[in-house]
Formats: sequence, structure tokens, C-alpha cells
Amino acid sequence: MDGSGVAEDARFAEARRLMVREQLVRREIADPRLLVAPALADEAYSDRPLPIGFGQTISQPYMVARATELAEPREGDRALEVGAGCGYQAAVLARLCAEVFAVEIVPGLASQARATLAALDVRNVTVDSFDGSAGWPEHAPYDVIIVSAGAPRVPPLLVDQLADGGRLVVPVGPREEQILAVVRRNGDRYETREDTRCRYVDLLGRFGVGTEPPAA
Repeated sequence: MDGSGVAEDARFAEARRLMVREQLVRREIADPRLLVAPALADEAYSDRPLPIGFGQTISQPYMVARATELAEPREGDRALEVGAGCGYQAAVLARLCAEVFAVEIVPGLASQARATLAALDVRNVTVDSFDGSAGWPEHAPYDVIIVSAGAPRVPPLLVDQLADGGRLVVPVGPREEQILAVVRRNGDRYETREDTRCRYVDLLGRFGVGTEPPAA
């Protein structure tokens, strides 16, 4: 490697170090598995959402880390991500869970996610494109469900797809600002708590933004 290549590697390493220290550690992300630097391009280390095409954005690194930490993924878990985008959150879950299913309503983004995950040799993620606001019942129940888009309310069918002891993390609230809600299933009981203020792209689909609650 020539001198310019060494300098470029050093610049990326410093960007990764600063992201972990400033964006994650200082904001109390404690799970050490989430502090391992991802292999991303230079701009990905900025603490802000970035455009990924089709009018969508990738979540800032802090929000991906916080949502993942709240979901408490464990080795052996089966996970579902709704709103996969370009595959960032799914790739993180793939390192922490046994199996990941990722749904993206925009076909072009789903194709992009598949290509990215294949290029990274991530083999335990299945990506498909359809309305995921009602989950993916074919592969339920899930130990972990992360919704990577803001919803007006907790999608009820996602809650139904949690395994006993499972955790659902979803941004809930109006378009201007949401709160990350954490739903935990304990037998027939569901406990919900609120965590971090956030602002995600809209969850599209039947149970997403701009829809009315289904009739009882």
C-alpha cells in the first residue's frame, strides 16, 4: 500500500473512532458489541441521516445503535426489521442474531439492501419487498422486532408476532418528532415504555402514517 492509501486508512480509522466516542459513548450507548466500528464510507460517520435514494434516508449511527441496544438482541435470536432501507440496521442485527428477516416497501431499496448484504457476505438476512407494517407472519414469532420508520401508533400485528420475552422497538408519534417505544412481551402481558426522542422517515403501508386505525 502506498503512502496515500495509508493516509486514507488512517483518516477513516480516525472518523470511526470519533463516531464511536462522540456519537455513541458520550450518549450512553453501553453495549460493547455496538461500539465496533462498521465498514462504511467516509460520510457515514457523520451524526445525521444520509440520503439513500427513492426519497429515503439512512438513520444516523446513534439512532441505529440506540434502537439496537433497546431491542437487546442475543445470539440465537430471530429478528425482524421493518423499513430496511439500504440494509444498515439489518447488517447490525445480523452480527448479533442468528437469523434476520428484513422488509422494505420500496422495491429498489430492497434490491439495494440485498446487493449490499451480499457484497459484505452477510448470509443470515432475508430481504423482501412488501407492506411490512403488518409484519412478516410467515416467519414469526420473533425475539426482536425493530421498526426503522416512524409510526402514528404501535402496529398491533407486530406486537402479535413477538415471541414470549420478545422485544419490539418502534418510533411512535407525529411526523415532526417521535419517541422510541419499547414493547416487551411476558406471556400474555405486554409492557411498554418510552425512551429516546427521535425523527424517522414515515412508516408506509396499512398501519403507517396517513392511515386510520383498522376497525375493531
